[in-house]
Amino acid sequence: MNIIVNGRHLEVTPALRQYAEDKIGRFTKYISNISEAIVTVSVEKHRQKAEVLLKVNGYMIQAEGATGDVYSAIDGVVEKLEKQVVKYKEKLSDHRKGDKKAVAPAAQPVREGRIIKHKKFDMKPMTPDDAVEQMDMLGKDFFVFTNLSSGEMNVVYLRKDGNYGLIEPTR
Repeated sequence: MNIIVNGRHLEVTPALRQYAEDKIGRFTKYISNISEAIVTVSVEKHRQKAEVLLKVNGYMIQAEGATGDVYSAIDGVVEKLEKQVVKYKEKLSDHRKGDKKAVAPAAQPVREGRIIKHKKFDMKPMTPDDAVEQMDMLGKDFFVFTNLSSGEMNVVYLRKDGNYGLIEPTR
């Protein structure tokens, strides 16, 4: 597994890098095929923040945590990741058995504003079912992906009734 440790508004010391690598390296005992782990530690006003993105077989598992100390922020994000990794493993075993679990919808407040964050992701072609699993792993309400069968950009989203929707473009 390739572990990348970045610092934002914070210099990553060798001790901090080693601590993060040790904590994230433990996930190889749960999932053997983690290709990359990106750890970003940052300082925002009076709090320390840690974000981790694990890339596993084209899926992404992410979590973040913030506390007053960068080491405890890493510990907090590792705890969150452990829950997500267990969820990922359960989804794999359920997927193999053909079982699907309904996910309760999360109420999200509607806000007006401007774009304050920009992210880029690799767009691996996948089926709509795989996109739903990826969306659940990221803990998001929607997911944009390239449809494996059509090659078009599609969107899956979580509906208020707990089901999922698929948006496909028309030509």
